[in-house]
Amino acid sequence: MKILLDIDGVMIPARPWRAYEISSDGFGMFSKSSVDCLNDIIKSSLNPEIILTTSHKNRYGIDDWKNIFSNRGIIKTKISRLNTESLEISRIEEIRSWYFKNQNESFIVIDDDKGLNDLDTNFKEDYLVLTKPTIGLDKISAEEAVRKIEHLQKMINH
Repeated sequence: MKILLDIDGVMIPARPWRAYEISSDGFGMFSKSSVDCLNDIIKSSLNPEIILTTSHKNRYGIDDWKNIFSNRGIIKTKISRLNTESLEISRIEEIRSWYFKNQNESFIVIDDDKGLNDLDTNFKEDYLVLTKPTIGLDKISAEEAVRKIEHLQKMINH
């Protein structure tokens, strides 16, 4: 199961009124709740792989990302990233482009970008988990993600 994952507004709640806590590795700290929720999602997935969609994805190499996730308590998981530049195209175009190249993959998208509401209804119902930016990945979003993963995994097995 591929987990297309944003960071800001998902793993790091967007709270402009509060200082951004930076770890010793130079990257922002993930919220404890978001870490627990992502770990639940990973545990519910067969062959999980995190695919970074964040605008930060090209800022670090894959080994650096593995260390960032490990340092924050994320279960060891394969990590890759989209091969696009988020500052040049919109998130919805990044997701659509990935989807059209990977239609046989099982995946979910976890993001806070409200522009993804413009995806077609079936795509949103089957694949998209939209978080609230100031809250990030929470229990409600994680439960939605797990339901979608379980549904997609059942479809594969039939």
